[in-house]
Amino acid sequence: MDMEYYAHGTAAERWERARLFFDAKDYAGAARVLDGLVEEVPEQVGPRLLLARSYYHSAQLRRAEAELRTLVELDPVEHYARLMLGRTLQRQGREDEAESHLRIASALAGDFERV
Repeated sequence: MDMEYYAHGTAAERWERARLFFDAKDYAGAARVLDGLVEEVPEQVGPRLLLARSYYHSAQLRRAEAELRTLVELDPVEHYARLMLGRTLQRQGREDEAESHLRIASALAGDFERV
């Protein structure tokens, strides 16, 4: 498909298109739409988190990690971003780095058994 398709429409239309791709498990397609959307609205958590999830599910782990680290900088108490960052690091075999993010995510979610 032409890349113009992924960038076509308003931000709301692209957000909806990205969610449709994601729900259909076309994670690479969702990432193509979200990449431009995140550039347009870098401060918004929702599109960046869905982009990170799209990268994670399409095994683009370095890209997922980069987006998740940006999210944690933007919103340090976003527990799902912390959880995803921990899981992404685990998938890369970086258990020691993952552990602190997983513990913080548990604490933020109210699961104090892990802390």
